[in-house]
Amino acid sequence: MPRFSIALLGMIFFFSFVGPYFYALSPYSLNAHSILSAPSLEHLLGTDRLGRDLLARLMEGGKVSLIIGVGSAFIASFIGLLYGSLAGYLRGGFDKMFVVSVDLFLTFPTFFLLLALVSYVNASVWVLIVIISITGWMTTARLIRSESFKITSQPYIKILNIAKMNKLKILMKYYAPLLAPIYFVSFTFGVGGAILAESSLSFLGLGIVAPQMSWGSILSGGKDVVDIAWWVSFFPGLMIFLVTFSLINISNYLQSLTNQKELQN
Repeated sequence: MPRFSIALLGMIFFFSFVGPYFYALSPYSLNAHSILSAPSLEHLLGTDRLGRDLLARLMEGGKVSLIIGVGSAFIASFIGLLYGSLAGYLRGGFDKMFVVSVDLFLTFPTFFLLLALVSYVNASVWVLIVIISITGWMTTARLIRSESFKITSQPYIKILNIAKMNKLKILMKYYAPLLAPIYFVSFTFGVGGAILAESSLSFLGLGIVAPQMSWGSILSGGKDVVDIAWWVSFFPGLMIFLVTFSLINISNYLQSLTNQKELQN
């Protein structure tokens, strides 16, 4: 399953970022004579309500969805890693501040917090990356903090602190390798979660706006014609499912490797 999921994910990235160089039709070209055309040799996945080729739009929308997913997950996981490891290592007042800030963010349901933030700004790729990152770092931070507490309690860490070794060197040399598996698991989960969050916002009309497109906005555009043109919503929904499915499998595999390593230790 991990190999299949990695291969599938690689094909989706290739489809989105390299595919447009081999596919001649434009995702923006309107065709009044091909409105809601079913999949055919001329339009392999059909067309939408404005006669635009759906395959070309899936390629272009895939770039946006994947950039948002990877960018948001990277930033959110990095914030969680940095903040959580410092809280577990420094403890004291810094850890209390960590607990208060995490509890404050978790007080509000994540999706409603996303809606509140997006409603005050004009959504774009980079704005959505920042907003999704701001609302997605808490779970990673709590996991990292918990593991950092265990590492800090180890005798060799106490000896290094007594010897007044540079704190940054301790974090980079002794904490980072042990926290890396948790980071990568959180990152893979975060990519899928960010893509779903962006798709949900776009489906509600609060995400990517025209002329830009994402899988979520394409899916939203087909909801009114799903009874007569199923392909408009089906194919973007399928792409979102395949990416999320692959990332969950990869995350589960990484988690199993981490658990086996902990049992061996």
